[in-house]
Amino acid sequence: MSTAASRATTAETLAAAFRITAADHADRVAVRTKDDEMSLTWGGLRERVDALAGGLHDLGVRRGDTVALMMGNRPEFHIADLAVMTLGATPFSIYQTFSPEQIAYVVEDSGTRVALIEAQYADAFPDLEHVLVLEDGWPERADFDAEPHWRAVEPDDVATLIYTSGTTGPPKGVQLQHRNLAAATRSTEQLIQFPDGAKVISWLPAAHIAERMAHHYLPIVYAMTITSCPNPREVVGYLPAVKPTWFFAVPRIWEKLKAGMEAFLLQGENASRNQAWLAGAARKVELEQAGEEVPADLVRSVEEADRELFAGLRAMLGLDEAVSVNVGAAPTPREVLVFFHAIGIPLAELWGMSETCGAGACNPPGQVKIGTVGPAGPGVEVRLADDGELLVRSDVVMPGYRNAPDKTSEAIDGDGWLHTGDIAEIDEDGYIRIVDRKKEIIINAAGKNMSPANIESTLKGASPLIGQACVIGDGRPYNTALIVLDADFAPAWASQNGISTTDLAELARDERMRAAVQAGVDAANAKLARVEQIKKFTLVQGDWAPGGDEITPTMKLKRKPIAAKYEPEIEAMYG
Repeated sequence: MSTAASRATTAETLAAAFRITAADHADRVAVRTKDDEMSLTWGGLRERVDALAGGLHDLGVRRGDTVALMMGNRPEFHIADLAVMTLGATPFSIYQTFSPEQIAYVVEDSGTRVALIEAQYADAFPDLEHVLVLEDGWPERADFDAEPHWRAVEPDDVATLIYTSGTTGPPKGVQLQHRNLAAATRSTEQLIQFPDGAKVISWLPAAHIAERMAHHYLPIVYAMTITSCPNPREVVGYLPAVKPTWFFAVPRIWEKLKAGMEAFLLQGENASRNQAWLAGAARKVELEQAGEEVPADLVRSVEEADRELFAGLRAMLGLDEAVSVNVGAAPTPREVLVFFHAIGIPLAELWGMSETCGAGACNPPGQVKIGTVGPAGPGVEVRLADDGELLVRSDVVMPGYRNAPDKTSEAIDGDGWLHTGDIAEIDEDGYIRIVDRKKEIIINAAGKNMSPANIESTLKGASPLIGQACVIGDGRPYNTALIVLDADFAPAWASQNGISTTDLAELARDERMRAAVQAGVDAANAKLARVEQIKKFTLVQGDWAPGGDEITPTMKLKRKPIAAKYEPEIEAMYG
């Protein structure tokens, strides 16, 4: 455990943990922008939090109320969230990509009367008792005595709501209590063991549990320094500037990083040497994963490669001080994981849900099994149901969904087991492999069960041109796919290959682009069982934006809406 932050781990609520951290680390930077245009110490953050809490109290916000937040990654988010929490109320964030109808739904479902938002969302927001716009100035009271309010917060009070991204219907409000989040922060720390003075980058949507846990709640308990990255597309550029202690990203970020690094390494006069070193390091990783002895000459070669090349790469990326780097939310291609292990960045998959505070299972540093999400975290019990569904029981599990007792009883059985909806396997060491979502398993016309997510992961791993893939095949004689070009890589590839346009729709119609994607599909098929292979594909003309018709704000495929929207294209592949 981080000894300098250990007192806060004993707190029963996040409100109390914040007070301990602010007292013990008053002069340490709590949250900042990259250029330090705004920088607050933990002591300074407490002053801003208490002043805003006073202003909100004057407006009638009380313990048990719900307050909506809608803003990007900026220091003011942390001020607002903690101010609401200080009063014993429940702050929750709304996805910035939500439509006015979706905003209205979660505001009504949550029982919100007060909202703190950025001006750019004001026109989309419904009328409430108070909609407080940041740019107009939030109400503050410098003489407010916050102590009786935060001390009144109980472990069973709801600390936040996480609205699911709605792949199968209206969003559900996951209620997370202070005791859930306290248990999750302890479980995560016991796995990763953050050093004192840890640093993280805040760049994911605050409405997502991964952002709140990794870049808000954990820093509160362990006195980390948070750097806000307002544009998620720029996060890779923040890495060398911040040198985070812990970095988490979805598979697509790591896939793009791998593609960019390979393009850099496999050109120029040292290309052959670099290729040989990468191949040797990858072979060493695979031998170690298989439990086989690594030849001494290979060990020496990889050590040389690390001195001459890989150490510099880690520093260039900004991951040379990271004690843990993780990936989650979707399957990660094996070659991506092996690549980063090979260059000395032991990228580890983890698994969690909104319903478990994002905690659940994680590969411990130094004990990574590629292809698994690791063993259950400390304080987390797991087992498999008769049909292979992963069940979880722990203090990290939510008490239930807001205003949905029927959905709660479906999710959590009488013995306290959360039915996750994920089909999984557990090996003899307790490491968990996620097969796919129970509702998304494909059963083809011959009765063969397949995981579309794993096929899609293989496709994306086979070519950096493939940004998104949606596999079709349920009840069909063979599998097909809708493929979306990568919005960053495809235009660059086109320019290098003499194609003048950078428009994704035009590129999707170009036969040279189609041939290049076909090569990627062929490479993926070579790694798939015959029944899993993609027989035909359609290049979608355009992009799929988070929060749009096809994918959720958390980058999950909306399979039913996709099937409906692209029905003519799909049927043509089976014509």
